[in-house]
Amino acid sequence: MGPRIAELFLQKGIQTAEDLLYFFPYKYLDRSRLESIRNLKVGQASVVGRVLSSGLLFFGRGKRRLFEVLLGDETGAVSLKWFHFYPQQMKGRFQKGQALLVSGEVTLYRGEPQFVHPQVELLEADLLDEVAAPGIIPTYSQISGLGQKTVRKVIRNCFERASFSDPLPEELRTRRRLVPKKEALYGIHFPAPDSSVEELNNGRSAGHYREIFEEFFLMELGLALKRRQARGEPGIPFTIEETRRVDWQGQLPFDLTKAQRQALNEIYSDMGRGAPMNRLLQGDVGSGKTIVSLLAAVAAIENGYQVALMAPTEILAEQHCRTAQKILAPFKIPVGLLLGSQTALEKERNRSRIRRGLFSLVIGTHALISDGVQFAKLGLVIIDEQHRFGVLQRMALRQKGEEGSLVPDVLVMTATPIPRTLAMTVYGDLDLSIIDEMPPGRQPTRTQVIESRNRGMLYGIIREVLERKEQGYVVYPLIEESEKLALKDATQMCEELKKILPEHRIALLHGRIVADEKETIFRKFRAGEVDLLVSTTVIEVGVDVPNATLMVIEHADRFGLSQLHQLRGRIGRGAKAGSCLLVSDYRKTENAYRRLEVMCATNDGFRIAEEDLKIRGAGDFLGTRQSGLPDLRVANLLRDYPILKVAREEAFQLIDNDPGLLSHSVLKQELLRRWKERLALSDVG
Repeated sequence: MGPRIAELFLQKGIQTAEDLLYFFPYKYLDRSRLESIRNLKVGQASVVGRVLSSGLLFFGRGKRRLFEVLLGDETGAVSLKWFHFYPQQMKGRFQKGQALLVSGEVTLYRGEPQFVHPQVELLEADLLDEVAAPGIIPTYSQISGLGQKTVRKVIRNCFERASFSDPLPEELRTRRRLVPKKEALYGIHFPAPDSSVEELNNGRSAGHYREIFEEFFLMELGLALKRRQARGEPGIPFTIEETRRVDWQGQLPFDLTKAQRQALNEIYSDMGRGAPMNRLLQGDVGSGKTIVSLLAAVAAIENGYQVALMAPTEILAEQHCRTAQKILAPFKIPVGLLLGSQTALEKERNRSRIRRGLFSLVIGTHALISDGVQFAKLGLVIIDEQHRFGVLQRMALRQKGEEGSLVPDVLVMTATPIPRTLAMTVYGDLDLSIIDEMPPGRQPTRTQVIESRNRGMLYGIIREVLERKEQGYVVYPLIEESEKLALKDATQMCEELKKILPEHRIALLHGRIVADEKETIFRKFRAGEVDLLVSTTVIEVGVDVPNATLMVIEHADRFGLSQLHQLRGRIGRGAKAGSCLLVSDYRKTENAYRRLEVMCATNDGFRIAEEDLKIRGAGDFLGTRQSGLPDLRVANLLRDYPILKVAREEAFQLIDNDPGLLSHSVLKQELLRRWKERLALSDVG
């Protein structure tokens, strides 16, 4: 292609022949099912034509209205009618000369065919010429300045010039009935006339199936290698006697739940092996993951090792430090805190103590992986809210141990529930522990939606809660990633609430407040000296005030489900039930409505995760860049889960039989290309 067309393709991130071949059609039109307007009969039909005219009409003495579009092709014209519509939505939707694909039921009005409330799809102008010919027409997402014909012509030229190597072993392709690489890609772009349009549009053609399988197979092959490599490294065989476990748990001011004990036993079992632990501890907000991780830390420390606990925010790191000092007080374990906001002198003093082994447990943020931090004898790395950290950051922390020493164990925690089957597959190189039980005495939080216009009702509920001597939060989102906008809204709300509730103590908290002041505000809130905290999302993770029972979330429709669930988890952490108010002006047609409905219906984080997965899709849900997985271009983790299971089985079997891929050089080359440097991170998940 010439430089002008190449520049246009770059708008879609298409730079190479491979990028172009993976620029798949997003839908397929079946010309064989299209009728000419002259041949329309009563019943279901589809036609293609151009808009001749459109506008609002009145009938029945002018009391009723309809919107009509007149559509024409070379054989005639047909009327499209809507009786139920929003005028603003229809106005300007149809322009004279626009090409449309119309599907629906044909009825007769005064002997003439018409479509009432049809499905209408806007076509690019150059598609109109092609629909005259029989066959299946692939349709690509629009590239400004390029027509569909040009896109297809360039792709066809690419097939004629490109060379193909097939990374999948022939024996695997035969066993699983997978078509060869070139045939798969060609069939996706240029399907045979007798192909099933339904299968093509659902990603279930032979070509789609093969490409989906290949993506999953290469992903799972990498995970299988990572797991095998990690388990082959020299780990620390911690000695953890049963009597000591019982003694440690007996030092706690409460009993562990059955799920906590089960998770702890799985962790201790890993720590007792000679291979490094790589375990994901998953549990809902408030299920007690921190306590489990601290008891794992006790085991490592009692064996003479240090433990590092990394949290995503300073607020959470400080809270973990307070919790650790309280829980570990009977063990007389020295706990250190390392934060980016500490003075240079404080940081150097803490780094020196870490180097000399004077802190057995070190809690911190990204500051833990900064230059100059070195542990005397690091035995266990704990990562909280693992999705907030990239793989390289986790690896960097694990390498802070003594040079040439045994590899530390790694425990990563998340309060973002992931459906178990999906977690076991996607985090295939990590062992999984789930805490699916809440501590006794926790009351479920009641959640309801309040429209923004009902401010009087909202302020009445806030007043009632505060008059019961309970505390609450009012949270604003980061609108369009702008701290400035959120700050303005939160500041205005704080001033407004102070006028409405003058008898109560209200404070403002946001990300721009300096660390010392932020800590002072939190300390006052924890001590009950502040009744209501107006905040941006800095309180999303880990803030634990048992007397806080109210969570008001402004612009709730702007949050994802997992974030709403995290925020709701900040309340009801004591004996009293919590109340979560979602303030929103959502419309029932939007995904936002589905999210808010789910929040009102359940407190179960796993059910919320399932719904979040359906609404957002697996790519956004998991954040593949953060998880360290290769990007999926074709496959969909939710839709294609049955294919994923088969691909996983084949991948792990192949690594068992040929761990070095010595008999599969083409596959090995493709695997390294897809995973890039991430395969070197074999043991941090």
